[in-house]
Amino acid sequence: MTHGIDTDFLVAVEIRDHPFHRPADALLESLLAGGHDFAVAPQTLAEFVHIVTDSKRMPQPLTISGAISRAEHWWQAAEVQRVFPDGECVTNFLEWLTRHQLGRKRLLDTLLAATYQRAGIRRLVSNNERDFRVFDWFAIVTFR
Repeated sequence: MTHGIDTDFLVAVEIRDHPFHRPADALLESLLAGGHDFAVAPQTLAEFVHIVTDSKRMPQPLTISGAISRAEHWWQAAEVQRVFPDGECVTNFLEWLTRHQLGRKRLLDTLLAATYQRAGIRRLVSNNERDFRVFDWFAIVTFR
């Protein structure tokens, strides 16, 4: 089964001193051992690079080249399906923003949800359950 990756999972897996690194890494290994694969959207990688290079968020931020290298690893991984927003996805994104009365802090998660929904991804790995439950589409897999 394919699991969509939220940025918080990617950050936790890649940053060894992240508070949730161990459970995220264990979940990654367990899913891979179980024959599961992952889906990643370009916007997830962009947000990942933005977060892990930000000294206000990371005690030891990655260099931009280090962050790009890690993002590239995920983008090229055999276990990763690349998914992209298309016109129907953007229409759904805008409709969800209106229907659920979501504000500016929910833009990235809503576009990601619409992208995964359009790709038929039903499972999402994230500790931000509340952000995605509103769409009534995903089974959320947490890693606390």
